[in-house]
Amino acid sequence: MSEFREKYIVTPRYLRKPSKRRSGRLITPGVHFIVAHDTGNRGSTAINNVEYYETTHNKEKASAHIFVDDREIIECIPALTGSPEKAWHVWYSRPMDNQMFGYDANDVAIGVEYCYGSRIDPVEAYRKYIWTIAFICFRFGLDPAKSVAGHFMLDPQRKKDPVTGLADSRRTYEQLLRDIVLEFNECTGQGTSMDSVEVPPEEGKLITIARLNIRKGEPNTRAHIIQTVPANTELSYTGLTDTGEAINGNPLWYRNANGDFFWSGGVREKPEG
Repeated sequence: MSEFREKYIVTPRYLRKPSKRRSGRLITPGVHFIVAHDTGNRGSTAINNVEYYETTHNKEKASAHIFVDDREIIECIPALTGSPEKAWHVWYSRPMDNQMFGYDANDVAIGVEYCYGSRIDPVEAYRKYIWTIAFICFRFGLDPAKSVAGHFMLDPQRKKDPVTGLADSRRTYEQLLRDIVLEFNECTGQGTSMDSVEVPPEEGKLITIARLNIRKGEPNTRAHIIQTVPANTELSYTGLTDTGEAINGNPLWYRNANGDFFWSGGVREKPEG
């Protein structure tokens, strides 16, 4: 495995050093895992957060490597775009990182922050977020199924991220972990083709009960949105599968004549007559 599909650009915008935010000390003995964060500041963008870090560079010893929103992936402490340096994103006094990985997160982990809120497109931000974490796994030879920890797991008394940020767009932490693995497999050419996913034929008509996204070729929220239809729109389907992404515990997706998918939770049966 020697290539990874680089869908996005990681933009370096390094904080000044030395400072409380960025000491300049290198990660040793190498990157061992990733901590998934959210900013906890609804509506703040990647550049908002990086600029705040810079203007408060000597205010406190707290930082992260990368901020992700719907438009940008900005790296303020080197990780993917330079020799990885330490950031201060999990308290040293919390023992869970040592129990799970054998190291303190600040010493060997990359911290990735998810930006969310009304000013940010949650679909695009989420795509970039899972891609960034998958890319870090690839770059440092990490297992995407075992090398990611939410901040809330490492500091459960104080933190809820990235659960809070993900919930803002009705996603779960468990879904995040699954999607990171799927993204890793897709970008390394190990993804499962939708041709191999069973979609039993069945025909019928449905009515949307809310605005509903039609997804290109795959029954999951990672697939490209090719159309958004309003409530009370009639949709025809030619197949359905119960192996799609589970949203609110429901994995049933319909396929239309074009081979595209929409989630069953957004529709109801069309009344006869």
